[in-house]
Amino acid sequence: MLPYREPLFRPPAEADSLILQAAYGCPHNRCRFCGMYKGVRYQVRPEPEFLAEIATAGRLFPNTRRIFLADGDCMALPPGQLLRYLLAAEDAFPHLARVNIYANGSSISAAGEAALADLRRHKLHTLYVGLESGSQEILDLFGKTERADAMADAVITAQRLGFHCSVMVLIGLGGKNRREEHIARTAAVLNRMQPRLLSALRYIRLPELPPPPGFEPVSEYEAAEELQALLRHLSLNRTVFRANHTSNPVPLAGRLPQDRELLIRQLDAELASGRLDRRGAGATPLFL
Repeated sequence: MLPYREPLFRPPAEADSLILQAAYGCPHNRCRFCGMYKGVRYQVRPEPEFLAEIATAGRLFPNTRRIFLADGDCMALPPGQLLRYLLAAEDAFPHLARVNIYANGSSISAAGEAALADLRRHKLHTLYVGLESGSQEILDLFGKTERADAMADAVITAQRLGFHCSVMVLIGLGGKNRREEHIARTAAVLNRMQPRLLSALRYIRLPELPPPPGFEPVSEYEAAEELQALLRHLSLNRTVFRANHTSNPVPLAGRLPQDRELLIRQLDAELASGRLDRRGAGATPLFL
């Protein structure tokens, strides 16, 4: 068995991937909507140790085709170091098809186009990027140290170089007071990005991470309304869309633009059903 350090997180789409931890925790870890690594001190593993682990994993799981490099924002590793890990993985896993990671817009941009092209040639494939909101004011209120416009630039560059970018947004992050701003600006940034994959999750307040002062959360019903409004604002040309995370009151999946009207009708039916909580957030998901 490999020496995983808990807590260990990966995107839902990486359920069948071999997970290798190149670092522990998140190098940013100041976002007030994310509790994933709050109890973990960020630590990059010694390179010889991790290279030895890749070699061991290759002997244990020689038929591996997909790897997810954890933890948060492995794109923040020096590009040369990340490239050495990819080369080692290619040597250790003869059937390897792709390596996927969490990434921030700033870390993508900091790598530079030449380094990104090298990483892509050596099977770095999907970059999971948290946009959360297209409103800079909302990002600042929640402590995310990224610029919305810079994240758009980074995704555009990465996809031009052949990466698949899976972008995540948080329904309800604007609360009741900034709903329209959150919807309109998030849609505008997404329309500029044109991400290959888009995931919509719902903001769930965590007891250990209070929201900004004056924040009033949307109800379960309003979250479904917000998701529908976001879909109406999107003009995406070739995107796989998912809103099937456990935080969502209405699980949805499809392709945009061809399935947009179907998804909107599904939300219409759920909004009319009477099942959604109009006063509160509804049942708390078992897993986030």
